[in-house]
Amino acid sequence: MPEWLVLTLAMLAACAVVVAITLLRNRAARDDEDPSETPDVIEYMTMWIGVVYAIVLGLAIAGVWEARSGAQEQVRAEAQALHEVSERVRVYPPDVRDRIREDVNAYVGHVVTAEWKHMADHDEVSERGEELLARIRQDVTDYEPRNDFEAQAYQPLVDQVAAADQARSSRATSIGATMPGVVWFGLLAGAVITIGMVLALQIRRTPRELVLAGLFSALIAFLLFLIWDFDAPYSRGITASAEPFLHLFPHLRG
Repeated sequence: MPEWLVLTLAMLAACAVVVAITLLRNRAARDDEDPSETPDVIEYMTMWIGVVYAIVLGLAIAGVWEARSGAQEQVRAEAQALHEVSERVRVYPPDVRDRIREDVNAYVGHVVTAEWKHMADHDEVSERGEELLARIRQDVTDYEPRNDFEAQAYQPLVDQVAAADQARSSRATSIGATMPGVVWFGLLAGAVITIGMVLALQIRRTPRELVLAGLFSALIAFLLFLIWDFDAPYSRGITASAEPFLHLFPHLRG
């Protein structure tokens, strides 16, 4: 199911639930019930519950957005390190240079095609990617420089391979969801309490009050969906993309 459809259904469901509860409660209310008699303490508590819950939602959104940005930075660092390997190997003999570049291209091609989908489906990196990166490491580290010029390029190449491996490891550890289950429990329970306190203010069936209650509940549903969408950086909605690989290795776009 498309995520925009999930968001639309969630917002409509939140509105429908609030409006339905309001209509049912008002149908069962006494004829002499006066909504203006809501105690001031309830209004005060509702205000503070809304403020606290808004702060919690803001912190949650900031946390998942930071995790998503960090995941994108890991992709950029990995792509940049491999690009440096492919460029700096030019000082090596043609046969060694071409072999390393072919292995780098094979690894990048696997990441942007097969592994990216594998991460979204299985929440883990692929074993084939590990094998291809190990082959690059072997190509670089096993070569014995033949002169001082090649020797000066050897250690930076080894460092770039290590940087790519570190970025890949970071990418592997940030695939899954970042929000603990207990946090989700708090967010959902807070939404129920916040909307419940709004209903406790004795909302009547006037169009203005029903529209405001529905929009308020839809906004909370949207923010919760936004947190859920950002929670898995590589598998949902606005994900970290493989564009840095394609930008630095444009010949692999085809």
